[in-house]
Amino acid sequence: MTSLYAVTMIGLLTSRSRARLAAVSFVCLLTFASPLRAQVRGLYTPGMSATNSGELPEAGLTYVAAVQAYSFDELKGAAGDQLPVNLTASVFFAQNLFVWVSDFKILGGTYAASANLPIANASLTSVRFGALQGGSGLSDSDYSPLTLGWQWSRADIQASYGFVVPTGRFQAGASDNTGGGYWAHIPNAGQTVYLTADKTTAVSAYEMYEFHGTQKHTDIRPGQTFNIDYSFTQMLPLTPDKGTLLQIGLVGYGQYQTTDHRGVTAIAAGTHYTVNALGIAAGVTVPERQIEVGVKYLKEFANEATVQGHSLQITAAVTF
Repeated sequence: MTSLYAVTMIGLLTSRSRARLAAVSFVCLLTFASPLRAQVRGLYTPGMSATNSGELPEAGLTYVAAVQAYSFDELKGAAGDQLPVNLTASVFFAQNLFVWVSDFKILGGTYAASANLPIANASLTSVRFGALQGGSGLSDSDYSPLTLGWQWSRADIQASYGFVVPTGRFQAGASDNTGGGYWAHIPNAGQTVYLTADKTTAVSAYEMYEFHGTQKHTDIRPGQTFNIDYSFTQMLPLTPDKGTLLQIGLVGYGQYQTTDHRGVTAIAAGTHYTVNALGIAAGVTVPERQIEVGVKYLKEFANEATVQGHSLQITAAVTF
């Protein structure tokens, strides 16, 4: 499940207000040359798939509504040092994920496909200058036409090919962009290993690699990104008949730029961002009604060459 708080960040950082941003040393803080038209994070909303990463929904159509709020109040240099600028960036996402799981098999795995249509709202403010930039509307959508899932007694695994379509608003120099202005290929995989025979204790991991295309009107190609989500969870019964289950656990994510940016100055091109986060998660499942709701809170730490903050994610899913 991909989504794109980062493309909103791209939009926030692509306006003509270079003078104001320079006044707060924003260009230097994010280690890009002016004009700043490259991403400051990857396309995937990290932490989204931290729990139950290898599982597919039951056969049929599943709708997942996700509300995600990211707030960043620190800026980190290339060596992880905190840079002295007082500003806040916030990104709010309402995601609409549709997952169709079939009854037939390919290579022994269940076939599924998905589409994600996110709505973004974001702002960038500083104490000295107030609101600098912001935008809201449809963000870049992503699609997975090929997903395969395998289920065993002690493990579930899924693998998928997906791609990002630049459906969000993007215009070079605009201050209200909600998209990144480029396509991307996003192969991904998830694994859930059950440490107990009743599957109540689990370790999960989810990996995605982002192959970014060239941004229109700028000829900039952002560096590729590796993402990983992970969790350790425990399932507990909330009712005597186990008709309602509570899942709680520890979650985390990492996001790492792996290749240089293209189309920016040599100094900016060689700077790679690093993101780390840890947090907690809780969710309630009603298996008979095929309904799930969950919440995650994650705090970032030891970031490099990017913003640093925290995220709150609330999800609800139903299978028809």
